[in-house]
Amino acid sequence: MNIWGMTDIGLVRRENQDAYAVRVCEDTGFTVCVVCDGMGGPGGGKLASHIAVDHFIDTCLANLREGMDAGEVQQVAEFAVNAANTAVYERSCAEGAALRGMGTTLVSAITWEDNALISNIGDSRAYLIAASGGITRVTKDHSLVERLVDRGDITAEEARSHPNRNIITRALGPDPEIAGDCYLLRLRPGDSLLLCTDGLIETATDQEMEREVRGEENTCLDRLLEIARSRGAPDNLTAVLLRRP
Repeated sequence: MNIWGMTDIGLVRRENQDAYAVRVCEDTGFTVCVVCDGMGGPGGGKLASHIAVDHFIDTCLANLREGMDAGEVQQVAEFAVNAANTAVYERSCAEGAALRGMGTTLVSAITWEDNALISNIGDSRAYLIAASGGITRVTKDHSLVERLVDRGDITAEEARSHPNRNIITRALGPDPEIAGDCYLLRLRPGDSLLLCTDGLIETATDQEMEREVRGEENTCLDRLLEIARSRGAPDNLTAVLLRRP
């Protein structure tokens, strides 16, 4: 698996509250990637996203074993999401009122052989860019505007600029227990997975993301960052790209 990653503070925020990590486990054949977008005021969002990234990665690496089937990998991913949630929740309780309720989104990919297990909580997303053509959003946002789209009250395009587009309905950290969603994919040679926060989603269209991912692979994330910055980059933005050779 070929992998690239980037994170940027953007042009408006004073602090980068996004975080990401990638780990390649040659002994087990697994690759683990995770992207988080923190929330909770100065300091809180940054702390939450980094705690979640660290605990998700550590829990996956401690429990993934060579020869696991898809169901077993999903159990590990769900366990890792819960471990990350518990860590953020307990830290927020220990820090007192200033950081009470801090939280973070999470989107992750565990890949092995030709499989990818995607997990998500909140509105950070995973996209599949198929070698045969086209871009497909894998994950479903846990957000207010996603509910409005599902009900037919607004279109997906209107959701991109809706005044309540940043209100999420599920996150890691604010509550002692949380449930995420999981999606199992088959990756064909040349297929790519893009994990990203809403700072990229709100400044680049799906078509632009597909076009840049299909371009020069070593610089495509830089080009997506340039697009975001050309449109004001009002939020932090983070992306991880995986491509099956």
